Amino acid sequence: MKIEDIELCATYWTVSGAVYPGAPTEVSPFPLKDRAEVSGRIGWRGMGFVLDDMEASIAHYGMPTVRQIFSDNGIRHVELEFLLDWHLDGEKRRASDVMYDRLLEVGAELGIGKIKVGGGVFEESEPDIPAMRAAFAKLCERAAPLGIDIVIEFLPFASINTIERGLAVVEGLGVTNGGLLVDTWHIQRGGMTAADIRKMPLQFLRAVELDDAGPEVLGTLFNDSTHYRRPCGEGAIDIPDQLQAILDVGYRGYFGVEIISAYHRHLPLEIAAQRAFDTTMQQFHAVNLPAD
Repeated sequence: MKIEDIELCATYWTVSGAVYPGAPTEVSPFPLKDRAEVSGRIGWRGMGFVLDDMEASIAHYGMPTVRQIFSDNGIRHVELEFLLDWHLDGEKRRASDVMYDRLLEVGAELGIGKIKVGGGVFEESEPDIPAMRAAFAKLCERAAPLGIDIVIEFLPFASINTIERGLAVVEGLGVTNGGLLVDTWHIQRGGMTAADIRKMPLQFLRAVELDDAGPEVLGTLFNDSTHYRRPCGEGAIDIPDQLQAILDVGYRGYFGVEIISAYHRHLPLEIAAQRAFDTTMQQFHAVNLPAD
């Protein structure tokens, strides 16, 4: 692997502008065409989207034009997020199932590779692992014919808050398109280290996101996650240390970059996209890239 082989994906919040998780609207104020053109010109080869934003772009441009925008700008990897309540019962589960139907429909039309799902309920509680395993297996089985991976994002403020708990959900299900997303912020804030990453079986390391954190948690973990993340190399996380572990495990996919920050989201689009790209690429110069 050489530096020029590295492919970065601008996950949704990195280039979405002045919106954030849980905002009154999560639809970007920047048109999709502008985001894709800026991202492609800088060198991003992937982009992520929340479903509401993608629906707004489809309504504005039409699906064929959305596909053409990605193609014209060298965006080879497109991912969708963020499915919650997929393991629950009742009304929340029914709403989650409706959303998943649409995620798969859009995913099939766009040829996406990954759908990100939340790591349980957003509270530190004991997860219902048997229920989550059964529900996750069904998610994967439905996505498999479409070539879509389903990845659980374990979160320090959710019931699936560690690699260990994530593996308890995905191991031994007999599916080939399900696994975990390792985010450097979640590793740090969840009290884990590169050593924990090294314990992961490669087949379950299905996605990676790179971002940095401040020296202290500001407010709640959710508040810190939503407003105070930092570009790689500008915080307290040893990004190259985690990145080396990810590469040593054998991960060879693209690398997402997720900067969710009150400062970053108010930057001009091109400056935000360029800054996130440059600071992340710098991290790869500090690791031993594999020969393969």
